[in-house]
Amino acid sequence: MFKRIQEEINCVFDRDPAAQSVFEVITAYPGFHAMIIHRLSHYFWQSGYRWLGRFSSHIGRWLTGIEIHPGATIGRRFFIDHGMGVVIGETAVIGDDCTLYHGVTLGGTSWNKGKRHPTLRNGVVIGAGAKVLGPIEIGEGARVGSNSVVVKPVPAGATVVGIPAHIIDRKSKQKAANRDAIAQKMGFDAYGATADMPDPIANAINHMLDHIHAMDKQLESLKQVLNEAGIEFKNQAIPELNHCEIKDNE
Repeated sequence: MFKRIQEEINCVFDRDPAAQSVFEVITAYPGFHAMIIHRLSHYFWQSGYRWLGRFSSHIGRWLTGIEIHPGATIGRRFFIDHGMGVVIGETAVIGDDCTLYHGVTLGGTSWNKGKRHPTLRNGVVIGAGAKVLGPIEIGEGARVGSNSVVVKPVPAGATVVGIPAHIIDRKSKQKAANRDAIAQKMGFDAYGATADMPDPIANAINHMLDHIHAMDKQLESLKQVLNEAGIEFKNQAIPELNHCEIKDNE
């Protein structure tokens, strides 16, 4: 029992650089309090004292702002940072060394009995505000970006972002790099305008940047083909996509 509590304390120091002392963790970390209370309420639940399990988890929610159903199965060294607004459903299963940030929901998508909440394998990290819904599996070592909504399984080691969440791969990173290059030439500040943002305006801007990039490539190819065919290509002055400088004419 004391060894498990020591593990819970140590994992706070491993994952939160703000932790100053053991006394601080024991007295002022709601994530730590929530886990201690859940271990007790889960024991009551498993032992058949269902009301006592529910009542103790209710007290834990009142004290910490973290709602963990006593039926949820949680592994060792589980860390909830900040914690306010975290909700973990009855049939959720969480492996060892997982981390959740504030506002995370491990919820269900059905009112049917049986398995209806997510399973998190070892080492999963879920960012603030993310929602993982349904009886899906998040593979070992996977990462879920903040405010993402995950409704499909995530393979081990993958990183997912967005609404609905999608896997970040090399192609999407290359596309993002192309967009950034075009945006810089145009003098456009692309802060926040990424494919990971579920913003319709950002999405429209991203498509425009993709279109401009594709047109540039096609024009270069067309010029090369015309030159090779011996057809004179008359260059017309096209304003460069450089940041416009405002000059004072006065």
